Amino acid sequence: MNDDDYSATELGSHWFEGPTPDPTPDRVEGDVLRFGPGVTAVAARRAENTPTAVEIWHGTLPGAPPPPPPRRRRPRRYALAALVLVAVLAFLAWREYGPRVAVRAVAVTAPERTLDCDGTANVVGVVRTDGRPGTLTYHWERSDGTRSAPLRETLTRGQQEARLHLLWTFHGPGSHQAVARLVITSPTSHAAEGAFTYSCG
Repeated sequence: MNDDDYSATELGSHWFEGPTPDPTPDRVEGDVLRFGPGVTAVAARRAENTPTAVEIWHGTLPGAPPPPPPRRRRPRRYALAALVLVAVLAFLAWREYGPRVAVRAVAVTAPERTLDCDGTANVVGVVRTDGRPGTLTYHWERSDGTRSAPLRETLTRGQQEARLHLLWTFHGPGSHQAVARLVITSPTSHAAEGAFTYSCG
């Protein structure tokens, strides 16, 4: 560097002065210190229009329309459906667990003609009912002193008649006045009998 070209520059006095002390506030309002002209009207309006976190969370933004009122439930809309459901369930329960089959009449039909040697008689018991579903419990009693085991007959809804058969077979010579008796033990007690003749000479 050429010393002839170097020249010192005089620094302004502000380079040597210390830091400027804090300015004194214009006015004091409570715990807030305001400096200078204060908050302008535009800034105040901007602050007023800026939503707060609480307003955003609760949905109470300034100028926003109020939230719609909660919809009231209308129980009447479901009342009819509930009544229909209850009626259907009641009908099903009545059909399944309601009154059971009732016996109205019992009759026994035996062969009209004489039964020949080693023949088999088909004795038919006819039970008339009210058409309700259920189960009949019955047995056969024969005039030779024998009795069948308890038997069951299941009736479906609408079935108003049950035909119960007894096959009675005879062997060897001789004759016999045979009587077959049908005994209904449930749902109620009923009995009927029929007679036929066996002859083998």
